[in-house]
Amino acid sequence: MITGLVIIQLLIVLALIFIGARVGGIGLGIYGMIGVFILVYGFGLAPGSAPIDVMMIIVAVITAASALQASGGLEYLVGVAAKFLQKHPDHITYFGPITCWLFCVVAGTAHTSYSLMPIIAEIAQTNKIRPERPLSLSVIAASLGITCSPVSAATAALISQDLLGAKGIELGTVLMICIPTAFISILVAAFVENHVGKELEDDPEYKRRVAAGLINPEAVCEEVQKAENEDDPSAKHAVWAFLFGVALVILFGFLPQLRPEGVSMSQTIEMIMMSDAALILLVGKGKVGDAVNGNIFKAGMNAVVAIFGIAWMGNTFYVGNEKILDAALSSMISSTPILFAVALFLLSIMLFSQAATVTTLYPVGIALGINPLLLIAMFPACNGYFFLPNYPTEVAAIDFDRTGTTRVGKYVINHSFQIPGFITTIVSILLGVLMVQFFR
Repeated sequence: MITGLVIIQLLIVLALIFIGARVGGIGLGIYGMIGVFILVYGFGLAPGSAPIDVMMIIVAVITAASALQASGGLEYLVGVAAKFLQKHPDHITYFGPITCWLFCVVAGTAHTSYSLMPIIAEIAQTNKIRPERPLSLSVIAASLGITCSPVSAATAALISQDLLGAKGIELGTVLMICIPTAFISILVAAFVENHVGKELEDDPEYKRRVAAGLINPEAVCEEVQKAENEDDPSAKHAVWAFLFGVALVILFGFLPQLRPEGVSMSQTIEMIMMSDAALILLVGKGKVGDAVNGNIFKAGMNAVVAIFGIAWMGNTFYVGNEKILDAALSSMISSTPILFAVALFLLSIMLFSQAATVTTLYPVGIALGINPLLLIAMFPACNGYFFLPNYPTEVAAIDFDRTGTTRVGKYVINHSFQIPGFITTIVSILLGVLMVQFFR
């Protein structure tokens, strides 16, 4: 039975999560650490386990991605994507989100989507396609790419020895379940999105902006032209070096027998990606100073601090009240395991981070005895932060859509990202649960 003392602790934890999320940046980490201090010194709980393994993986992966950005590799990839999308303008609602998804699968961060959004918006507009359709789904696809990426912080957390790695789950299993289910869910959502809203030329907000001279329907975005003309050999070499590192991670993930005895997948990712950063900078002629000053490095370090505080607080609270919480949750979760996916979804809305959601709640799912394969199928539920339209990728998509079709409704939650967000989440989880039956 949950006591009043446990409820007080839980309210403090939730309050600090809420405050940290509102502050943003490293707010989750520092307010989470305040929670650790209160739980330990105020309530006498023993400190839980800090997610050191996860943090080190994030540092290694973000270092490699930052080196790629410093070497011009991201700009080169954007140029390649722009040329492809320009050749298939009529299918931008499909190809735009899929391209964003692939970028994030490879890079392990949704921040790569910022470079593609203006291109997708402009191609849609110039071809009289409602930009809301590809843009809103592209934002969701970018988040979905994180839960499919072999080098994302969330996947690293999932397969770490602190979580599913200790249950014998390898990277290959996660990718085999998450990648096909995500891809199919994006196609389903794109089909639906093609029927969302009025056609562009019939949209009242678009017509108002055209009449007011705020936009020129025939204009071609300068960013698209610049991206298409990008041709830096060093940047191309940097991309190949980065992909080489990703390929090695995937290889050792699918074939664990290639790893020396006693070497975990977490350690392998750390060694490969940190070493790969040196190769990227060498062949791409990038500067170390540029790498640490880029937005990817800063965002990654924010994630490290956030996970350090928030996950440690969550683990301290759970371990300190483990018997009570397990007794309260076990019967409910065991009879309806899918409720755990609902819990993941709700927590991700508060945390704004898949990795933080994984490190905070997955230990509970493991302790409750949920099938590890089922926990993988529920992984996309960690993308629930689209529910409130204040995540940076959502804000960026709204800003990039000069036609005004991508927007937040009168009641805030009736925004452009809800339909593709719920479709991809539900479809990918259901397909994942179905796939899990073949692994047994």
